[in-house]
Amino acid sequence: MSTSTEQHRSEAPATVSCLIITVSDTRTLETDKSGALIRDLLESGGHRVAGRIIVPDEFDRIASAIRQAADDPEVEAILLNGGTGIAARDTTYEAVQSLLDKEMPGFGEIFRFLSFTEDIGPAAILSRAIAGTIGRKAVFSMPGSTGAVKLAMTRLIVPELGHVMREIYKDR
Repeated sequence: MSTSTEQHRSEAPATVSCLIITVSDTRTLETDKSGALIRDLLESGGHRVAGRIIVPDEFDRIASAIRQAADDPEVEAILLNGGTGIAARDTTYEAVQSLLDKEMPGFGEIFRFLSFTEDIGPAAILSRAIAGTIGRKAVFSMPGSTGAVKLAMTRLIVPELGHVMREIYKDR
């Protein structure tokens, strides 16, 4: 790891306040295992969960929930799970992508690579994981399976969340 990356991580906030959005037509807070796993992994990584909501897989509802989170001064990062596939009903990617100011293509690329090599093989091409920024908020969107959530959270999001926020905040 480069010295500048280590320095950036040392300057990163230790705690980030996150909102979890689960996109599902069938899950409730009680049955949402992936949203609960995101919460648990964030908290064990020292981050704060500002809230957890479920929205149906409808473009307008997803976009509205993201906009509300982006406008909330208590939320620094927005983590979505679900609705990232290629089925006609899957609209999370389109909703997230339409709102991003800056995209972090490496998130989706590396997530699919890790999924391919460590988890599901060539079916990884079906994932439309995406991340970026909306103003000074980080946004991460991952598939809704618990395996995908665990992979994205433990290998990508939790280890880099503070560093991502440091980059977002450094020009303030």
